[in-house]
Amino acid sequence: GCPAVLGSATPSVESHANALRGKYERLLLPRRSGPQGRPRVEIVDRREVLRAGGDPILSPVLLAALVARFARREQSLVLLNRRGYATSLLCRECGQEAMCPNCSVTLTLHRGGRSALCHYCGHEAKAPTACPSCRGAFLRLTGFGTERVAEAVQAALPGARVDRLDRDRARRRGALAQVLAAFEKGEIDVLVGTQMIAKGHDFPNVTLVGVVDADVGLGIPDFRSAERTFQLLTQVAGRAGRGEAAGEVILQTHMPDHYALGHACEQDYASFFAREMEFRRTMCYPPVAALVNVIVRAADAAKGAAEADGIARTLRASAGGRYRVLGSAHAPLARLRNEHRFQVLLKGSRPAMREAVKAALV
Repeated sequence: GCPAVLGSATPSVESHANALRGKYERLLLPRRSGPQGRPRVEIVDRREVLRAGGDPILSPVLLAALVARFARREQSLVLLNRRGYATSLLCRECGQEAMCPNCSVTLTLHRGGRSALCHYCGHEAKAPTACPSCRGAFLRLTGFGTERVAEAVQAALPGARVDRLDRDRARRRGALAQVLAAFEKGEIDVLVGTQMIAKGHDFPNVTLVGVVDADVGLGIPDFRSAERTFQLLTQVAGRAGRGEAAGEVILQTHMPDHYALGHACEQDYASFFAREMEFRRTMCYPPVAALVNVIVRAADAAKGAAEADGIARTLRASAGGRYRVLGSAHAPLARLRNEHRFQVLLKGSRPAMREAVKAALV
């Protein structure tokens, strides 16, 4: 008999669909608190910036806004939902990237590019000085994370107090509370971070939010990628202009026409939900249908593939039109911690799929 309250400016598509169906009672707060209302949002096309030879991290628009806020002693948040210094180390002779020996992912460079780390298994090594594949010496750091962004902001604003907040920084005991307290007291002018800085904070002196790369989450092989991007951008935009001064948000993107970004700029959840539901209905994704994903892990790739194929055949034989079977296929992360991964995806009726999977795994 205890009521549960789910509160969010950006509820999941499934939760909102439940509210519209009457499964949940829907209560709305149609206006933002505070005197300023919604912040002004500007989209910067990074393709045009790069074609003009501009900085890949700080566009002229974002840089000018940061300089103006620092001059007025106002605070800024800079979001990039990717930690580390560089996303990979590329050999310019053979084209190979430095890969994790245990997982099918590239190593992320940390500590100014001196350390190579896998964000999945934790493997860490000194950054190679020669290509592991061809022994070539011409290696190049590609991409960038929060470490590199903080460095770029500090170089652009030499007198500013710049700090960083991401999982690497917060891992140290007490660091999270310490950085947030310092920012709240005005001891930090610009705070660079991942999604940790995007939600739930109330800093009245923050008048600028800059998003370095708003597309980071859109390339993830997950049907919820647009939803999560919309949620993150809407939430971080809400950090600007919570006090007496008006707020501004600058989104840098290679995909300025993507609907998730457009609706996030307007903070228009209803329009995003309607557009996203078109995609979900077309592809038969939740909340239109239920999904079950069966993951097979094996040290031997051939054995794992054969096991996944067998499960898929068994599930198809018992489907009877109640669900659809996709696969087997390599999982998006095909190797993790020295295990090969395969998946069989089911779409359809949840009770029928549950019983079929139980029977197939006996």
